[in-house]
Amino acid sequence: DVEAMEEAGIDANYKGSEHIGKIGLEKTYEKELHGQTGFERVEVDAGGRAVRTLSRVPSQSGNNLILSLDLELQAIAEAALGDRRGAVVAIEPKTGDILAFASKPGFDPNLFIDGIDQTNWDALNTDLDRPLLNRPLRGTYPPGSTFKPFMAIAALTTGKRTPEMAIRDPGFFNYGNHTFRDDKVGGHGTVDMIKSISVSCDTYYYQLAVDMGIDVLSKAIGQWGFGSLTGIDLDGEAEGVLPSPAWKQKRFKKPAQQKWYSGETVSIGIGQGYNNYTPLQLAHATATLANGGIVMKPKLVKYIEDIKSGQRTPTATAPVRNLNLKPEHLEVIKRGLALVNIEGTGASVFRGAGYTSGGKTGTAQVIAIKQNEKYDEKKVKERFRDHALYMAFAPLESPTIAVAIIVENGGFGSRSAAPIARTLFDYYLLGKRPKDLPTPLKPVEPGDEDEKEVDEEVVREGDKGADRDAVGVAAVPPKL
Repeated sequence: DVEAMEEAGIDANYKGSEHIGKIGLEKTYEKELHGQTGFERVEVDAGGRAVRTLSRVPSQSGNNLILSLDLELQAIAEAALGDRRGAVVAIEPKTGDILAFASKPGFDPNLFIDGIDQTNWDALNTDLDRPLLNRPLRGTYPPGSTFKPFMAIAALTTGKRTPEMAIRDPGFFNYGNHTFRDDKVGGHGTVDMIKSISVSCDTYYYQLAVDMGIDVLSKAIGQWGFGSLTGIDLDGEAEGVLPSPAWKQKRFKKPAQQKWYSGETVSIGIGQGYNNYTPLQLAHATATLANGGIVMKPKLVKYIEDIKSGQRTPTATAPVRNLNLKPEHLEVIKRGLALVNIEGTGASVFRGAGYTSGGKTGTAQVIAIKQNEKYDEKKVKERFRDHALYMAFAPLESPTIAVAIIVENGGFGSRSAAPIARTLFDYYLLGKRPKDLPTPLKPVEPGDEDEKEVDEEVVREGDKGADRDAVGVAAVPPKL
């Protein structure tokens, strides 16, 4: 840190300081939070004793960060995950504002205030549940069937499919000497694009992946941000893995391992194989889909507030890029996602919701199953069971919230992940709080500016009580 400050020519502003941002928002916004160190010019005698003060420049506190987090929604997300390992990311599609960013299990950040002791440090590092892992930011997982809506719109934009084109699904897909099974024995019958999403037909996407080819597939999917940094204002974001022949050549050393085999493309189409992405990337892509293909930068800090004037400056407002999707293509995907929650795998969870939504459940394999074996989670150790995923946005007509959820080893997405989304949507859209949640953290009082303003969390200079490692706390004010 000292060398970096000296190179940047800012070391003088840290004289007498004992704290600097190391991770999270503290590190990203260190310049805003630190402020200015004060100093005195003192006259001394021949013995070095101070005689009088000639001048004084007082220290100045750093600016405040106004977060986009909805504090109540954050608490509900963490409560909904409970004791399970997993992550929840909620984004406002039109702005990119992060509304919730939950990772379980977590840890007590107060352990680090004065330097963590060896016993607690060892306990955190050896815990099999990996509490130090910021799962939304750095955890990577196969997306499973939550990948299918993006495959479908890629097929439309590349001209590989039309909405009406249908296949006959017998319940399996033969490629070379390998049989790729569908989740439904006997298949789903005649399947067009909308039905392929609503019933989550694997066979449809096996065939689609082969028809697209890995090069076209990888390029089309990459436009949604999969396998690349989202640019969130947090350090240490993982890139994930967007499979391609070029990636495989870099990843492996032996020539035999570097070769891309066409059979590998088949599994890519259903979100398995080498696919590996963060919950943040899935939430970001879902928010982009909900926003009509307009990509917004995800961010946790909504405004920087000047400590003197109180003026608030937005951190990012302009779109990053526009995918220029055709409205009729978006309509097809939204219809399929809506049917998931009306008559598909999310129907039982969203029955009687009181609002429209679109979503997609997903189940991602953790260990490979032999071709002729049938997966039975009761016979598999808990940590080897499938992950449960869910992506969704609501209301369908004009989305104001998009979410991505993963419950590690949670099995079916409809069983473990989708109910969490329902809980979040019920609060954010209808104001319904879970009955077993404690008293509201920040109740709206008469006379407050507005609901959104009340829901904002403020990180101020000197605050010590931040919620999570991903959020962080503000730097300590400069000392004289």
